[in-house]
Formats: sequence, C-alpha cells, structure tokens
Amino acid sequence: MKNGKEYAGVFAAGAVIYSLIEILWRGRTHWTMAVAGGICLLLIHLCNERHADLDLLSRCSLSSFYITGVEFAAGWLLNIRLHMTVWDYSGKYGNVLGQICPEYWAYWYLLSIPAIMLSTVILAVRKAKGKSTVE
Repeated sequence: MKNGKEYAGVFAAGAVIYSLIEILWRGRTHWTMAVAGGICLLLIHLCNERHADLDLLSRCSLSSFYITGVEFAAGWLLNIRLHMTVWDYSGKYGNVLGQICPEYWAYWYLLSIPAIMLSTVILAVRKAKGKSTVE
C-alpha cells in the first residue's frame, strides 16, 4: 500500500479526535470508540480521495452513512453481542436496535464537513509532495 503511513496517520487522528468529541459530548468515552473513530476518519478520507468529483454535500452524505454503518457494526458487536452497553439510543426517535438513529446520522453529517476539510488538506500535501492518489 503506497499510502500506508498516511492512512495510519489518518486512522490515529480519527481515534484521537473521535475520543475527544465523545469526552466533550458525553463526558466519557470507551477505548473501542477510538478504534471506531479511526475507522470512520479513514473511511471519510478514502471517500474524499475516491469521490473528489462529488460536491461537498454528497461527500458528507456518503461519509455519514459510512460512520453510521461503523456505529451500527460496533454497536451490534459491543452492545448487543458482548453486552458492554457503551451507548444506547433506544430512547431516540427512529432508532435501529438502539444502536443508530436519524439524530446521530445528522450529527455525523455535520461532523463530516471538518473531517472532509482535514482530508482535503492531507490530500493536497500528498499531491504537493508528488505522490499519486489511489486509482
């Protein structure tokens, strides 16, 4: 993988940023959310890299679906299968098994904007250094 160090850095940044957002929002986090955050930012970065031709709002929509998918998969594993109760959206409108809901999809949509901006800067730095993008 020719951009492995970049992707590892993006994953690490996502792990830290997601954990900090959770601490600011809920007052706490769980180590598994660092892993989910890393995966989410990496998916946003890959989406931004591969779909640069799409407008920002479309990339935000894709990104929020990716994040919601990660959230559902993590919730199914951690909360439903392993009974860890890391979070519970069962009181939220339109929730699916208490793991995802429209309200948080909207938050992920909004948070995708700065994530895509960060990704765009990283891609611009890569381009300035003369490295190719994923084809």
